[in-house]
Amino acid sequence: MKYDGQQIDMVWIDLDDTLIDFKGASRIALRKVYDEERLDRFFSSPKAWEMAYEQHNYHLWQLYSGAKVDQPTLRMERFRLPLVEADIADDIARSMSARMDPVYLQYLADASTVLPGAIELIDTLKGTGVPVGILSNGFTEVQNRKLQVTGLDKMIDLMVLSDEIGINKPNAGLFEHAMKRARQSSPSAQLMIGDNATTDIAGAISAGWNAILYDRSLPLLHTRGQGYHIVSDLGQIPFLLE
Repeated sequence: MKYDGQQIDMVWIDLDDTLIDFKGASRIALRKVYDEERLDRFFSSPKAWEMAYEQHNYHLWQLYSGAKVDQPTLRMERFRLPLVEADIADDIARSMSARMDPVYLQYLADASTVLPGAIELIDTLKGTGVPVGILSNGFTEVQNRKLQVTGLDKMIDLMVLSDEIGINKPNAGLFEHAMKRARQSSPSAQLMIGDNATTDIAGAISAGWNAILYDRSLPLLHTRGQGYHIVSDLGQIPFLLE
């Protein structure tokens, strides 16, 4: 199989918001946490709670991807900070956060569904004889559960997670680790498909890989970025392959 004239020996795909509807599952999980913890005592609506959480979660994931905070800090602070901002005492907020985190992650995994075109894309790629792997910054126990819930565990050849070595995308070290796990020797023969221009695409390119950015927000079906293609529909990707 070739991409932009380059021989491709393995395709890697990000999991959250590329194959799986992370945002949709997260909204469901946050609403269940809101109801169970009776957060209506502190937030005006489920939407207000969701927005407060997502603001901090987004910032903390940026720090986590840049190795500026560790995983326990991310998991504690993304719940603690919005609770403290809602005038909950810090010691109570910490206790609530420790209780909410595993519950949220369980609901998140169980609510996972595949995005349109994801199954068809993997089937097409597998039909070429090229192995398909997942490369993700997500947490091991949660990502494994998502694969089981969606059935993707039966379709992919390998999943490599940043948890394994404590290095996150976009660090080139994780891409190099993935190649070692897959017994791949040529960076230029790797293709990364993902929804994040920084962690997935810039990271892949810095490691010498090829890349395709999947951006559902674009009105255009297909365009080009700096050294990579951009698609708004997973169904367009096979047309970029030879």
